Amino acid sequence: MSSRRAFITLLGGATAWPLAAHPQEAGRTYRLGFMVPLSPDAPSIVAFFDELRLAGFIEGQNLFVVPGGFDVDLRDDRLAERAAALVKAAPDVIVSGADLGTRALQQATRTIPLIGMTEDMVAAGFVKSLARPGGNITGISLLSPELDGKRQDLLLEAVPRARRIAALADSRVTSMRHLQTLQEAAQAHGVELSVFGVTKLEEIALAIDKAKAAGAEGLNVLAGAVFFAHSRMVIDRVTALRLPAIYQWPDIAEQGGLAGYGPRFTEIFRQRARMVVKVLRGAKPADLPVEQPTTFELVINLQAAKAIGHEVPAGLVLRADKVLE
Repeated sequence: MSSRRAFITLLGGATAWPLAAHPQEAGRTYRLGFMVPLSPDAPSIVAFFDELRLAGFIEGQNLFVVPGGFDVDLRDDRLAERAAALVKAAPDVIVSGADLGTRALQQATRTIPLIGMTEDMVAAGFVKSLARPGGNITGISLLSPELDGKRQDLLLEAVPRARRIAALADSRVTSMRHLQTLQEAAQAHGVELSVFGVTKLEEIALAIDKAKAAGAEGLNVLAGAVFFAHSRMVIDRVTALRLPAIYQWPDIAEQGGLAGYGPRFTEIFRQRARMVVKVLRGAKPADLPVEQPTTFELVINLQAAKAIGHEVPAGLVLRADKVLE
């Protein structure tokens, strides 16, 4: 089920002006800042630094990482203060987390380049357009509205007799219009979709419990950084309730989730690293088109299916890019 898309407008925009691909300056130490809810030894961060190394930027040699940028709680009341401290450290470029982290940094600086990642960079107000961001922010836009719908279709295939399903949404980032589109798509299949929104970590398990109690026969865990950061909690809860679920990242299926569809989280961080390299070599975020994922994977975990007593239809298993047995 791997697929690739050619974003013609972005490619056209990318070739409309030079991106100043200069080699790194001899003897210079580049400064890199982070504000991400990930540990420095997370697979995605390891992949990020490996990609930088391949481009000649090596921590401890010509690259200095500003301390304190990992394992950031993006719900912290002191997020603005942390953003200000990071900006004061004057890094050459900052890699930011989801909406909350990027927004705090956007308010703290309009000059230091920010490489963000969010569900929709334009809708979030971080860039003017994908082709020409226009400010000091560029990064990755994850196509989440489209992919949430695709995951819902896959969930219905995975639970073909379901007549009632649920969506778990981060109410801070998922728009009502997007949820209505998902509900209309479910209705077209004769299925009722109920949405359970959360605004903080403590509400996640309760929302899953409510979905099960309402009769949901499957759960679509919608795009949202909070669900990835706490994927172990979500997996454990749906397993205890014997509720089939699909996730934003194929990586989560490899962690024990039933199914995941989308770009690989580690590959997205390699893609972000390549954007950082462009900025360190002189490209301006205002002129550096926002990128989108181009390769998507469906991973199905039959061990997880067995744990909840669910049989995934053979046709869907055959179409998966990776099956864990």
